[in-house]
Amino acid sequence: MNINQKAIEMFEQNEYEEAMELFQQAVHESRDIQSLNNLAWMYLYEEENDDKALELVKEAVKMNPSSYFPYNILGEISIRQEKWKEAKEVLRKSISIQPSNEAHHNLAIAYYNLGELEEASEFFLQAAGDSDNTMYNHIKCLIDLGRTIEAKEKVDAFNEKAEDFVGEIGVADLYVELNCYKEAIQWFEKGYKEYGKSPYWIGRFVYALFKTNNFLRINEVIREAIEEKEELIEEYMEDNNHYKKTIELITSGYVPPLDFETYCTEACYLFGCERHNHPEYQK
Repeated sequence: MNINQKAIEMFEQNEYEEAMELFQQAVHESRDIQSLNNLAWMYLYEEENDDKALELVKEAVKMNPSSYFPYNILGEISIRQEKWKEAKEVLRKSISIQPSNEAHHNLAIAYYNLGELEEASEFFLQAAGDSDNTMYNHIKCLIDLGRTIEAKEKVDAFNEKAEDFVGEIGVADLYVELNCYKEAIQWFEKGYKEYGKSPYWIGRFVYALFKTNNFLRINEVIREAIEEKEELIEEYMEDNNHYKKTIELITSGYVPPLDFETYCTEACYLFGCERHNHPEYQK
């Protein structure tokens, strides 16, 4: 058993410190693509030390690896650091070697933040699963592009029994963006008792109710939200003040904006990891 294999075995047995020492030893003995990549992965995901991981994986990428692993790691770090152009370049290289859902998803994030929405929409779709957050991102791109008919068809098809279902409030949010307030209200009501109340989604729920003139339900929702927060009044005073201003804000024309963020996806990129059937690095 070589050092890399032993390091992975120790890591899987939760003997972290011993594994880390072995990964570092492997780099000390040979600064090759495999050792640099695996140590970079450990620094990125276990140590949360982006700078050290970046230093190591950049050295690996300079060796022009034939595996997509180092490129995906570098792409994730670039996304975290909001270096969208660098992320775009390196993730396109990753996909040219071997397409992966992680690279497609993270490349879509880079395109989205560069304002290249057609490309973002395409790559989110390639990585999307059944009714998951990546499909949500794809639909948000369609809405931004004005392709609302296509977007609504896809929101209508969301499956709340899907394993990675984005959640009732997520579906409601998309309907609000489509100005489909009755559908939005249905989904807000589905998630109403399942989600902790927050100014963000309560505000958007009230907005949908306001657009359908359902003032009775508005008052109920606001009252119940305030009552829930009053149990922790000191801690949540700021939220309560927001709730109390919500009706006034919305009736004066305020449209609560969608809180939309993109998150990069992660995976195991350890060469020689038996759990994920990864072979040792081959030149």
